[in-house]
Amino acid sequence: MTEPGGAAGRVSQANAAAIRHVLDATPVLAGIARARDVVPGMADDLLLHAGPPITWDGMSGPVRGAMIGAMLYERWAATAGDAVRIAESGRIRFEPCHAHAAVGPMAGIVSPSMPVYVVENAAGGTRAYATLNEGYGKVLRFGAYDDDVLARLRWIEGTLAPVLGRALELMGGLDLRTLVAQALQMGDEGHNRNRAASALIGRLLAPHVVRTGASTDAQHDVFRYLAETDLAALNPIMAACKATMDAAHGMAGSTLVTAMARNGTEFGIRVSGLGDRWFTGPAEVPRGLYFPGFSGDDANPDVGDSTITETAGIGAFAMAAAPAVVRFVSGTARDALTSTLEMYEITLAENPAFGIAALDFRGTPTGIDVRKVVRTGILPRINTGIAHREPGVGQIGAGLVRPPRICFERALRALAEELET
Repeated sequence: MTEPGGAAGRVSQANAAAIRHVLDATPVLAGIARARDVVPGMADDLLLHAGPPITWDGMSGPVRGAMIGAMLYERWAATAGDAVRIAESGRIRFEPCHAHAAVGPMAGIVSPSMPVYVVENAAGGTRAYATLNEGYGKVLRFGAYDDDVLARLRWIEGTLAPVLGRALELMGGLDLRTLVAQALQMGDEGHNRNRAASALIGRLLAPHVVRTGASTDAQHDVFRYLAETDLAALNPIMAACKATMDAAHGMAGSTLVTAMARNGTEFGIRVSGLGDRWFTGPAEVPRGLYFPGFSGDDANPDVGDSTITETAGIGAFAMAAAPAVVRFVSGTARDALTSTLEMYEITLAENPAFGIAALDFRGTPTGIDVRKVVRTGILPRINTGIAHREPGVGQIGAGLVRPPRICFERALRALAEELET
């Protein structure tokens, strides 16, 4: 498929403007607030989820489990059975995080009472939001909802969020572009490996945490969270990527992919020149490494908004900077290098802010172009966690996956029709 005559120049101009917004982004972690107070359009009868739109009937096990957990957390339901009946009754609305300037890992649930990071991109005039990370294992985002999961969420709401929020206020915000750039030099890739970024956040916030006035016990628990939660940085980095890509969205004629996301049933993309339309295909089961006692037969198809990291040029696109991530998602160090090199074939630019030492500080491949994906047949690489297909179980592994080609073909076809009008 090619653009109609005369359209190529318009596409090039639109893409140049869009990718400039990506490269010029200045995401800053400005604070923490309650979702109902800051997330656009958030309401007391609304739950947000990862990926493109989906109904309760179409939700996979882990997403249903996370929805049940959110209703228990909000005290809308007393039991899981009550939560299911509420969901089936239509009393609760379900909408994508991406429709509300938000992103969420795995099931991606955001409920009104949950605290969220607030990330501001002054250069693009955008804001984005993400919940605080729960850690590994049996957690809400993987569809678990037992008493321990709920207790953890309430500790995040009652202790972690107020302390970190006050620390960020005292600090004056945290520059996330610089943080990611440093973390890439320390072996992170910004998606499944965030050990360096999480350690940097802990180091930068520590002097301010002790000035918050929180009790010694509360400070101890916050520092323990920061020390033990290697994925603490994932959620604010996701929000930074969302704020970055939203600044590039809405450029008429642009073929830049501004969102990739999965709801556990479908994989969807959004394209800068095509407004808020989703182009979807069936989500695939990741190939990877499983925790003892689990196998691919237990795995749910891919789920989560965390592919916003690859959309913004990190994650699997930056695996050459993080060869150790293959010990978690499978593969070899050479595979990590190959992953990044291949992605240069389907992107519009290289981000000089995110240099990769193993490639002589070449910038990460940034800005997926739907034309190049269709023309080359190369699909974006993604590294991801793996959720059990049944609600309530949680994470069972991690691996690698690619989106269905049909998403990009449908988007390119729609772009061609737009350019003909």
